[in-house]
Amino acid sequence: MDFFDILTMIGGLALFLYGMHMMGDGMEKLSGGKLERVLEKLTNNRLMAVLLGAGVTAVIQSSSATTVMVVGFVNSGIMKLNQAIGIIMGANVGTTVTAWLLSLTAIDGSSFFMQLLKPSSFSPVLALIGVVMMLFSNKDKKKNIGSILVGFAILMFGMQTMSDAVKPLAQVPEFTSILTKFSNPILGLLIGALVTAIIQSSSASVGILQALCVTGAINFGNAFPIIMGQNIGTCITAIISGIGAGRDAKRAAAVHLYFNIIGTAIFMIAFYGLNAVMHFTFLENTIDAAGIATIHTTFNIATTVILLPFGNVLEKLAVNTIRDKQVPLTETQKDLQLLDDRFLDSPGYAIMQCKNATTKMFEMAKTAVYKSMELLDGFDEEKAEEIVKIEDEVDQFEDRLSTYLVKISGKNLSLEEGHTVSILLHSLNDFERISDHAVNILEAAKELSDKGIFFSESGANELRVYGEAVKEILDITSDSFENMDKDVAVTVEPLEDVIDDLNMEIKERHIKRLTIGKCTTELGFILSDLTTNYERIADHCSDIAIYVLQADEEEMDIHNFLVRHGIEGNEEFHNNYIRYKQKYVLD
Repeated sequence: MDFFDILTMIGGLALFLYGMHMMGDGMEKLSGGKLERVLEKLTNNRLMAVLLGAGVTAVIQSSSATTVMVVGFVNSGIMKLNQAIGIIMGANVGTTVTAWLLSLTAIDGSSFFMQLLKPSSFSPVLALIGVVMMLFSNKDKKKNIGSILVGFAILMFGMQTMSDAVKPLAQVPEFTSILTKFSNPILGLLIGALVTAIIQSSSASVGILQALCVTGAINFGNAFPIIMGQNIGTCITAIISGIGAGRDAKRAAAVHLYFNIIGTAIFMIAFYGLNAVMHFTFLENTIDAAGIATIHTTFNIATTVILLPFGNVLEKLAVNTIRDKQVPLTETQKDLQLLDDRFLDSPGYAIMQCKNATTKMFEMAKTAVYKSMELLDGFDEEKAEEIVKIEDEVDQFEDRLSTYLVKISGKNLSLEEGHTVSILLHSLNDFERISDHAVNILEAAKELSDKGIFFSESGANELRVYGEAVKEILDITSDSFENMDKDVAVTVEPLEDVIDDLNMEIKERHIKRLTIGKCTTELGFILSDLTTNYERIADHCSDIAIYVLQADEEEMDIHNFLVRHGIEGNEEFHNNYIRYKQKYVLD
């Protein structure tokens, strides 16, 4: 094996790792966060959790990615530690699918059917189909499928390249002598764990071992302890992910580690104990890619079957190991903890969490406005403090969400995901400003209370009608945003126009009352503050509704959108305007 063979092997390894990443990334995008939502919801039954963990891992081709996602679930409170155990076990089973796919490269036979099963025969066809879909399709779904096909072809090509490059090693005595040392169970286990920990993928390290099989220098005795070690080495990703996480997230990573260490210990003791008595002759036989896949699958399935009834024991072991104290979280901190950086590698799911948090933020701002309006009928210090607290929590939501959404926007997003992120980012300021206006209304109510003044009966009734209109625009805007419902969103703008009309009419009526001495200048200033805040709240609702209406467009310019689509001049707008005009009439 010369220098150029080494370069070829490195290139094959690079293609192999990149193909695996590309295929998994394509699967993740195609699912759009659906896989994570399935994991989140259907994990109360441990057997079902094992099956789900295996299925999701088989799809995304990475037990490490599944386990990191589970650590994120536990850390954010979405999932309990007890629920996570089954998924962690299932992830170990699901990762064995990759080894069987890679074993296709070792298919041998001269018949047409056998030749057709070889990756070298069908991978180029898949690559061509994938490239065509990626280059000429305008739909994200087809592009993602194309990415999966190309990733699979690159994965197989890299595997074949590695295998071809290492074949000359069969003639190198030094290489054979090194592999012989791996027959030592402890040394083989350590090497398997170390290599897997470095590349952070048991699937990849198993693939490398399968590629080395073509040299004919690896036997069952060499391969067995290395495969055992690979299962321990893959735990490093979850351990790293648990650093800086909460107590239960660290425990989830610990469960993953204990599961693999205990399973490996059971297998090593049982296997080599039996070997000491029965002297297995097959250990000297040369192993192929399918043999490695068989050992890998047998180990993971058997370990899961053996340890599944002892899931609670693993949980207790992790709890007893990690006893660090944790300060109780507020409800807002719990909500914001859902925006876990571990979800950023699954943008579809991370965006869904942002959408839920943003909707919660809007509901909080709306609640603050409702409570502040109640203070106009009778000021209450306790309720006022609650409004201020809500406003502070809304600010916390804005800070965390804006930072998190910027991180997501740096990921490779689909067109639809990019639009959703843009809508959420643009809406945050409007939500935060609505809560600010709630505090302004509170301050106006406090001024009325402190000075012992109040509006005339007619002025109070007008303000009540105005307030009902503002409440309705908040409600329909909230509905349209939460469901991204354009049919509801189109009703916001005509109501906003009616609110503008109410604002002008109330001011004109106040001036008339002022001239005949039925109102004072001091009350006029407070009324002006209130009507201005009501009108600004409606403006922010209008902005949010238009963001929903232009969800499929690149441009986020409200004025240009209204002009371009003629929203204010169409018949539907006019009918809705008349309906709201008749509903909110000042006596």
